[in-house]
Amino acid sequence: MKIVVVGAGAIGGLFGSFLHKNGEDVTLVDIWEEHVKTIQSTGLKIIRQSGDALFDMKVTTKIEEVGTPDLIIMAVKSYDTEKASRDCLSIVGPDTMVLTVQNGVGNIDIIGEVLGRNRILAGTTAFGSTILGPGEIRPSETGSITIGELDGTITPRLQQVVETFSGAGIEMHVSQNVDSLTWTKLMVNVGINALTAITMLSNGQLLDHEETKKLQDMVVNEGIVVAEAKGIKFLYEDPLQHVRDVALSTYSNKSSMRQDIERGAKTEVDFINGTIVREGKKLGVATPVNEVLTLLIKTIEKRR
Repeated sequence: MKIVVVGAGAIGGLFGSFLHKNGEDVTLVDIWEEHVKTIQSTGLKIIRQSGDALFDMKVTTKIEEVGTPDLIIMAVKSYDTEKASRDCLSIVGPDTMVLTVQNGVGNIDIIGEVLGRNRILAGTTAFGSTILGPGEIRPSETGSITIGELDGTITPRLQQVVETFSGAGIEMHVSQNVDSLTWTKLMVNVGINALTAITMLSNGQLLDHEETKKLQDMVVNEGIVVAEAKGIKFLYEDPLQHVRDVALSTYSNKSSMRQDIERGAKTEVDFINGTIVREGKKLGVATPVNEVLTLLIKTIEKRR
């Protein structure tokens, strides 16, 4: 399968390395020139407890040079999705699929408006990953990906993508309800990301303090009320307990938003806590805690 990974950061680079190792025709595309030049000259280094690996991969800053792929993996930050989608107009063919497992809610709509919803496969990932510097990525030791068609059908193309990723050693699952999947993951991000970015705690350390536990309860419960008002059904009977379980199972992890703040980079807060605020306003549901966290994160971004 000819695959283009748009966004060769922590997750995009990781998935690209898996697929490349399994013999797929993979090209990474990224606008970070130093990162791209490092991979071109010395390879992409994946650092794991089980041992480091170096991958000699195709990578470019010029998407128009990669040709027409069978699959585009959209792995940019959510605030770059629209621009990345428009860049992809130069390479998509009639049968090109677009897979997004990005954080937050809203990417599907953005990609659909630019490239067409009929192309999209969507889902979530349980992999954690950190980009240490140009050409160096440190992922979690385990993880999985769950994807599905937007209408819930099991199609040959969905099965093809699942088989391709499974063949690369990635634990794969299929969902017939992408909305439930993405909103369940959204609650995890809502309950962890902004709080860890503000407090500089690890995911699990949020559970070590009564104050952050209470804040987590408040922010997630606002999200649950909004989701229920939208008619979203979660994958877990108790979404708040699921958030706690994920925080505990990733105890020492730094959330992606905390990593962004530490690097002085823009965050995806508008697509996470900001989603709860926007959807709450549409539905007449008050979301004051999510609004405060969103404003605090955006203030910290400006300070940095």
